[in-house]
Amino acid sequence: MGVPKFYRWISERYPNISRVINDNQIPDFDNFYLDMNGIIHACSHVNDDNCETNVTEEEIFRNIFHYIDFLFRMIKPKKVFFLAVDGVAPRAKMNQQRARRFRAGRDRSKKLKTLAEKTGQTLKEIMAHHFDTNAITP
Repeated sequence: MGVPKFYRWISERYPNISRVINDNQIPDFDNFYLDMNGIIHACSHVNDDNCETNVTEEEIFRNIFHYIDFLFRMIKPKKVFFLAVDGVAPRAKMNQQRARRFRAGRDRSKKLKTLAEKTGQTLKEIMAHHFDTNAITP
């Protein structure tokens, strides 16, 4: 969701906050803060358009840890390494997300049914190998 105009304000106030750096000349950093929501989303929704892509929870965790490790080794913070994950969303946003997830789940189910028909498998067999992004709890 973000804070409106925050990036513009902070980049005008601190122009060096956003600059292109060379891979061979990464400056020293004392603190490194990661917003984990974007990382978790990218690692758990590898290719949403392709129902044949089969990502397990174990692979998702492996992808997340690999990406965090990659970033940490590249930045090499001297003092602080902070991972931030959002808490529970406000009620109004939960309702909006629920409706959006319901539609996305319905669309995904249709794609998986088509895939099952194409491969000759049952829908249950197909679903057993796909990570359900709508499942909030295990």
